[in-house]
Amino acid sequence: MIEKILILDFGSQYTQLIARAVREANVYCEIIPYHQVAQVEPTLKGIILSGSPASVNDENAPSVDIAALNAQVPVLGICYGAQLSAKCFGGLVAKSNQREYGRAQLRRIKEDLIFKGMDLQSQVWMSHSDSIKTLPAGYELLADTSSIPVAAFKKQDNNQPLYGVQFHPEVYHSTQGKTFLKNFLLEICGCTQDWTPAHFITDTVNALRNQIGKRHVIMALSGGVDSTVAATLIHRAIGDQLTGIFVDNGVLRKDEFNSVLKMYREIGLPVKGVNASERFYKKLAGKTDPEAKRKAIGSLFIDVFQKEAAQLENIELLGQGTIYPDVIESVSVHGPSATIKSHHNVGGLPAHLHLELVEPLRLLFKDEVRKIGLELGLPLAMISRHPFPGPGLAIRIIGEVTDSRVQLLQAADQVFIQALREKGLYDSVWQAGVMLLPVKSVGVMGDERTYEYTVALRAVTSVDGMTADWAHLPYDFLAQVSNEIINHVKGINRVVYDISSKPPATIEWE
Repeated sequence: MIEKILILDFGSQYTQLIARAVREANVYCEIIPYHQVAQVEPTLKGIILSGSPASVNDENAPSVDIAALNAQVPVLGICYGAQLSAKCFGGLVAKSNQREYGRAQLRRIKEDLIFKGMDLQSQVWMSHSDSIKTLPAGYELLADTSSIPVAAFKKQDNNQPLYGVQFHPEVYHSTQGKTFLKNFLLEICGCTQDWTPAHFITDTVNALRNQIGKRHVIMALSGGVDSTVAATLIHRAIGDQLTGIFVDNGVLRKDEFNSVLKMYREIGLPVKGVNASERFYKKLAGKTDPEAKRKAIGSLFIDVFQKEAAQLENIELLGQGTIYPDVIESVSVHGPSATIKSHHNVGGLPAHLHLELVEPLRLLFKDEVRKIGLELGLPLAMISRHPFPGPGLAIRIIGEVTDSRVQLLQAADQVFIQALREKGLYDSVWQAGVMLLPVKSVGVMGDERTYEYTVALRAVTSVDGMTADWAHLPYDFLAQVSNEIINHVKGINRVVYDISSKPPATIEWE
């Protein structure tokens, strides 16, 4: 059995970063809402209490029985988790004289295994308005900063240690934060780092065989990393009991339908291609609202998928490439997101088909999915593919989607993506694409005036897509792409570059 760390989520914006840092240390972890009962089992090695936007002094402040948990396993409280730990055992937590936010210097007061390999002083990231004013009896001060008296502490009167830190070791700006967390995992909790891609593949394939047995699985594939890796794991477990369906909805990238089917054949996946582009164009006719376009694509996709499924016999299970951020969102401390986009994870398929779900990646983050894909021997070109929206180019065409507009955007998009690859910039970008704007402007080509479309190039850098910064691509590269598009894609005479970050903008325009 794989060792496990539990992260109790009190609503912090950084909770997923804690999980990512733990996983990067090859230790398996799960995030659960603070109000969910934590099952203490032999594989559980420790518990981490997250931060929170709440104050421990609020009337309805979220809380857990820390003493009961700590009686069984080591506990680490981060920010709110540290304040709650101090308050629950009799310490004093109160408003700071001034809100501490941003970089600070952590000054070590006492040596401890939790600081193994760290400098006596190191940069940390603070984000809090409350501070621990007085530690409970039996607590030991480990570190402070120039502005707060308690930045790190340890509870000593228990067989299982309890640590608390006022800073956020999980964020990039805490320069030795990953070392701190790794020390908690290895030195304090005694984890053996048994969470590896090879281990995951072996366990998952065995689990899939047990779940599926002799039954048959159908799965919608997109050519993306998540669905392809999930299908490969399922196929490795059950072979030809899996049938994949890849639908051409008319808004894929140029030549993508054929190239993706070719890739599936090369890696041995049993996938049927369905060209339904004309049906999608008819469904999208006259629609300009982004959500209306998404719903039109989603509902027709379900119809096409159902028709294909009806032609198969003994289908009892539906494979999906659900990943961990999707799972976390649906069981978060605040409940499901109020505005999950309608194309999210091909929503609606399970309800329509009444099939049992098979989701081999539901415990993985995107970067872990890529590592599993490489371990499975999938082509690097597929593993490194940028994310691509479910509604495809339909939400990169601002306004109505037509066959001619799709062809125009496909041509411009191909120029941009190929140039990124040729100049060695593709892998440094999280996601890239071209937006076709409902704007025409005057231009001059030769001795003639033109009145043609404008496109916007979009490229961002990110870790997981939750936040993103615009990619600082070289000016000469952008100039080259602009010239190539304008000179070779008839119908476009102006190219602009989007330098908006997320937030406040989003990666896609619709």
